[in-house]
Amino acid sequence: MPTLLIQQRPLLTRPEDIQGVAPFIADLLARRGVSSAQELELKLKHLHAPNLKGLVQAIQLIDQMIDLQKKIVIVGDYDADGATSTALMVLALRDMGADVEYLVPDRFKYGYGLTPAIADLAFVSFTPDLLITVDNGISSHTGVEQAQAHGMQVIITDHHLTTKDTPKAEAVVNPNQLGCEFPSKALAGVGVAFYVLANLASYRKKHGKSTANLSQYLDLVALGTYADVASLDLNNRILIDAGLKRIQQSQCRPGISALLDIAGRDPAQLKAQDLGFVVGPRLNAAGRMETMDIGIECLIASDLSTAYPLAQQLNQLNVERRQVEGQIKQEALAELEHIQLDQDDLPAALIMFEQHWHQGVIGIVAGRLKEQFHRPAIVFAADEDGLHIKGSARSIEGIHIRDCIEAVAEQHPHLVSHFGGHAAAAGLTIQKQHFAEFKKAFEALISAQDEALFQATIWTDGELPDAAFTVDTVDLLQNLSPWGQKFPAPVFEGMFKIVDYRFLKDVHLKLKLALENGQMVEAIVFNAAEKYEFNPMQDHVRLVFELDKNEFRGNVSLQLRVLHLVQ
Repeated sequence: MPTLLIQQRPLLTRPEDIQGVAPFIADLLARRGVSSAQELELKLKHLHAPNLKGLVQAIQLIDQMIDLQKKIVIVGDYDADGATSTALMVLALRDMGADVEYLVPDRFKYGYGLTPAIADLAFVSFTPDLLITVDNGISSHTGVEQAQAHGMQVIITDHHLTTKDTPKAEAVVNPNQLGCEFPSKALAGVGVAFYVLANLASYRKKHGKSTANLSQYLDLVALGTYADVASLDLNNRILIDAGLKRIQQSQCRPGISALLDIAGRDPAQLKAQDLGFVVGPRLNAAGRMETMDIGIECLIASDLSTAYPLAQQLNQLNVERRQVEGQIKQEALAELEHIQLDQDDLPAALIMFEQHWHQGVIGIVAGRLKEQFHRPAIVFAADEDGLHIKGSARSIEGIHIRDCIEAVAEQHPHLVSHFGGHAAAAGLTIQKQHFAEFKKAFEALISAQDEALFQATIWTDGELPDAAFTVDTVDLLQNLSPWGQKFPAPVFEGMFKIVDYRFLKDVHLKLKLALENGQMVEAIVFNAAEKYEFNPMQDHVRLVFELDKNEFRGNVSLQLRVLHLVQ
């Protein structure tokens, strides 16, 4: 583990402007950029107006295609955002009477996005009149040209970053395209699809045509947005909250119900985080290990009897994914040991490749390495053509990984064949023969960054007043959720008197602590035996923790879930 620096989050707004809440809650919200209590009202009516560039052209073209009964094909992506976007498009357009099919590139054969090969496949499989991309396409210039050469019209809906001109499609809807004034740049692919479809539904309703009720599909929007680790600005929090409530009330797609049932989760108790850690990985496993068609079919299934076997298949693929990922991570760690790394002499970036590694899980492995060593990580796997390797990159706060890859591509054009992504995660393809040269160039670029960025930091919301150590505070904080990317769950720190301790199963440390006011609270440190040298003689301990509930035999009590124990 890297040495952790404990720091308090800076205040981004004035706590005194947030009326009607306890001072420590106002303080906590101000550290997340909330400037008024009104921002806590997560109502659909507060969503940003649909002033997305290209939206009007997209709606009018789709409307025309539905009326003329022309064939529409959705080209999706093989992650949870792509799967939910595809399912949303298919379901809503069919509700409106469209003749619609979908196609998701096999990541192992075709790679990512609307490539010329995918345009050919769409033409051969369906001969569509209109091709709509979801969660991809913003850099697919040649793919768009190829589709148009086959006589298709093309609409791109995407959210990925671009610094270039958009492809010459009939319409491009992406909040991150140049010249788009839509205030939220954080929409996921499924959020963009939702805006297109909701406004298409309104347009058709206004003209007395067949339409659809988009609010019934907010479960898909919530799942795709959270699983894609989109920043939780107000707009995304509204979308996630609305969708989560539908799932909690079991008013969701049968496929989501089936996945939750198999995972042993009660929908009524579901939290937004579970979309990212319970449902998302099972859905993603299809695209990682096999084909995302299984995930999409599960999401569009109209009843539980159809959805359940598909959900079971997804669960099994997720088990396999975890095994493969664990094996690759162990090999990567062994390789790091082999090159005699120590915590004080880590390279600026961890860049690894093995011929036999599985393309489907390298992104997760890169994420694990990034977490463990607090360094940007790129993990490569062999491409099918034998000449190229595909990399998945994950980055730490302050280092924009996509821009770093672009910088290498601009300085050394022969080193990077394709790339795309975000600040925190990106994908790229390079020639296998250039691996060592790419590694050297990328490490040099990262090592030139500010040294302070490589200091792992745990950010807290400071100390919690003694009076707030209650189960009611846990409920209060849960009511302020969803918590997630750029709107992190509350984390507190404090010095506590140790009254008693014991180890559970020789691994987890259970502490009984006394507050200044004499109140007793329990704390749990998971896997403490592996992480810390706990000194049983010490009478005080400094903890970084989250507030949690412990439910045992019908009794509910407060429990601190310790994230870091200061030695």
